[in-house]
Amino acid sequence: MENIRLTFPDGQTREFPEGTTALEVAKSIGARLATEALVARLDGRLVDLSSPIKETAPIQFVTPKMAEGLEVYRHSSAHLLAAAVLELFPDAHPGIGPPTETGFFYDFYREKPFTEGDLKKLEEKMAELVQADLAYERVYFAKEEGLKIFKEMGEFLKCELIEEKAEPIFSAYRTGRFLDFCRGPHIPSTGRIKAFKLLSVAGAHWKGDEHSRPMQRIYGTAFFTQKELDQFLEQVEEARKRDHRRLGKDLDLFSIQDEAGPGLVFWHPNGGIIRKEIEDFMRAELLKQGYSLVYTPHVARVDLWKTSGHANFYRENMFTPMQLEDAEYQLKPMNCPFHILIYKDARRSYRELPMRLAEFGAVYRYERSGVMHGLLRVRGFTQDDAHIFATPETVEAEVAGCVDFALLVLRTFGFEKFEVELSTWNPEKRDQYFGEPEQWQMAERSLDSALKSRGISYRRIVGEAAFYGPKIDIKLVDALGRLWQLSTVQFDSWLPARFGLEYVGADGHPHQPIMVHRALLGSVERFFGVLIEHYAGAFPVWLSPVQTVVLPITERHLEYARTVTETLSRAGIRARLDDRNEKLNARIRDAQLRKVPFMLVTGDREAAARSVAVRRRDRGDAGSQALDEFVIAMRGLIDTRAVKW
Repeated sequence: MENIRLTFPDGQTREFPEGTTALEVAKSIGARLATEALVARLDGRLVDLSSPIKETAPIQFVTPKMAEGLEVYRHSSAHLLAAAVLELFPDAHPGIGPPTETGFFYDFYREKPFTEGDLKKLEEKMAELVQADLAYERVYFAKEEGLKIFKEMGEFLKCELIEEKAEPIFSAYRTGRFLDFCRGPHIPSTGRIKAFKLLSVAGAHWKGDEHSRPMQRIYGTAFFTQKELDQFLEQVEEARKRDHRRLGKDLDLFSIQDEAGPGLVFWHPNGGIIRKEIEDFMRAELLKQGYSLVYTPHVARVDLWKTSGHANFYRENMFTPMQLEDAEYQLKPMNCPFHILIYKDARRSYRELPMRLAEFGAVYRYERSGVMHGLLRVRGFTQDDAHIFATPETVEAEVAGCVDFALLVLRTFGFEKFEVELSTWNPEKRDQYFGEPEQWQMAERSLDSALKSRGISYRRIVGEAAFYGPKIDIKLVDALGRLWQLSTVQFDSWLPARFGLEYVGADGHPHQPIMVHRALLGSVERFFGVLIEHYAGAFPVWLSPVQTVVLPITERHLEYARTVTETLSRAGIRARLDDRNEKLNARIRDAQLRKVPFMLVTGDREAAARSVAVRRRDRGDAGSQALDEFVIAMRGLIDTRAVKW
């Protein structure tokens, strides 16, 4: 038997007999590493610790301190769940069970629905399997042999996956009685799983196809320590309290009506006021920054989408065309071709560029029923869209200006933390992108330079560019530390070429402009959903649907309360008089539940002194204040768009 040579991360090299397992290598380094290691990275690929090593290669052990370790740990936790399900519910047929950013899930086909009560039973069974310290045993089958075994088990879903994805010799993992077609790797045994929790049951569809077999999805999460799990569950509970769907109903902001159809948003008066404030601010800033406001139709002939390429590249996300007397028409999924037609409507000179066209444009995209989620994933929404037509000499400055604008907008609405990504093409998959390598290199240099000129650090994501050009994504961090993708700036030479766009240069010859797509809020609906959850519905004064509620103590104080309400309204403050025949404390409590920033109590003393007794939603009694002084203070909060006071 020959020796193999393994190279460790610190550069040291050691020899071992061929066939030595990764676990034995870890033990040779130290007992602590052997107990901490989850899997190994051998020559760049992850392998089980039980894997025999047969070649000279670099090796690194993955521990709980590494992000990859948590992903493998959660994948193994999904297998633990499936093993528990088959122990308790042998009529269930497992589908797929991947790790996710926050945990894991496993899909099952079962005629009888799982219940919330079943989750408790499953957790108890999972705990038993952890105590049993069952190995995650990797086994291999020839494809035909494996298919026969899974058919005899009655696992028709696994058979379908094996037929589609399995190599001639494929791997599977056995955990107790559970056998799963899986590439792995996995942690050594169930006893290594220390803290887990099953979260919910939801409907799903096999392979995400809404026309396929209905499935039941069990969500769970797992952490290396109970403390980490407890912290996560606290965050989940806080997120539940902030859920924009619940708050949207409680605060009467919006609804999605079954009678109209899923994914179509109805803005109620309270939500409508907030939307107006958002759009008023945005439009004022657009004009200040040299944009022109445009408005475009909701539909266009299908031929336009063929020219733009969306009919090919974006077909599955577009609604079925409608046949009219002269042609087929398509609901627009994007605004860009419409802005292009405005640009193309006249002969353009380099002196007119950059041309910045902006629109709050309604678009419609066919989202599958399983992925729609409140305001965050809908079928009809409004993009704060803009397209900039620039020369090669000015495009970098335009990109930098878009980034500045995005940060200004997000900070105005109270977001201070961001993560930035630069998505580039993958030159090894050129068939997936439009344009020549030189164009991509120039575009990526422009975006890179724009970010560096602002001192903005970013992460480069290879292969995530749009088919027509690289892009900058700005992800905000909300009050719970969650990332949200909203603002994007995209570079595009594809559409100007497809539509034959030109401008006359200083040399008198025609040239092709470069187009920059940018959205700062992303979509008004999604941004509003994020805003609701960030503030838990307690919006800053300038955004609050009702900024003050006036509360007369008794009926004899009503006349002065009306005077206060009228004074506030004349000053442009959204004030509401609550003169219901209810006790004062009940009306105060109602205003707090509706998250009104200020409550103004009026009684004999206030009427005599032309003052108000101020209550704040965040800290209760704030003392007495002259009415005129309160108006001035309120106008200051509104005019400066203060997010804290």
